[in-house]
Amino acid sequence: MSSTTTYTISNLARHFDLTTRTIRFYESEGLLSPKRENNRRIYNEKDHIRLKLILRGKRLGFTLSEIKTTMDLYDNQPNEMAQLKYVLTIIENHRKALEQKQNDIKNTLADMDEMTEKLTTTLNTLAEST
Repeated sequence: MSSTTTYTISNLARHFDLTTRTIRFYESEGLLSPKRENNRRIYNEKDHIRLKLILRGKRLGFTLSEIKTTMDLYDNQPNEMAQLKYVLTIIENHRKALEQKQNDIKNTLADMDEMTEKLTTTLNTLAEST
């Protein structure tokens, strides 16, 4: 083995608090590509960084497909311009979706408050008449 840092699947799983099954799934989706020694997966520093980026993308709400496209753009183009534009577009789209969900939640809570007030008034009126 070379002098560069390598990781086993168990090392990565512990480091990122993931299951080995999750890491194998990312591999099957083409997001990671470890070397093989016999039946053992050997991950390098690039795989470590990619896994960190996958998890960051997931926290931001990116789909695995969006994460893969981002990584493919980075791998296939010498400058980062296409990748950066793509990521900005994805972030803008996710932001709009989250803002819409936030607005929907706000409206639903307002509807619940209104209904609670009406039901409480009706309940109090019924209680007073008995």
